[in-house]
Amino acid sequence: MNLRRDVFQAIADPTRRAILLLVASQSMTAGAIAANFDTARPTVSKHLQILTECELLKQEQTGREVYYQLNATKMKEVADFIEPFRAMWEDRFNKLETIMKNYKK
Repeated sequence: MNLRRDVFQAIADPTRRAILLLVASQSMTAGAIAANFDTARPTVSKHLQILTECELLKQEQTGREVYYQLNATKMKEVADFIEPFRAMWEDRFNKLETIMKNYKK
């Protein structure tokens, strides 16, 4: 059975977010990624599988090694989805700040 992974379910996990931060600056092998965590390597492999299935990570084989890298296109889709919410909350906080400044006077 092939399950479709949801991007937001994937990034809800703190370990997977940490993996995304690790590979954001450079491609890494599964072993190099796993070395940054105190969990079993198969657990990290499962996280990598989930991130790959929802296309947040891309795999590139170089010889016998598989390198994981961030899929910037998919991350941009996530950022584009979140942007209206960020803008809305920034506007609300700015209004609250203005009210608080006027209240102090």
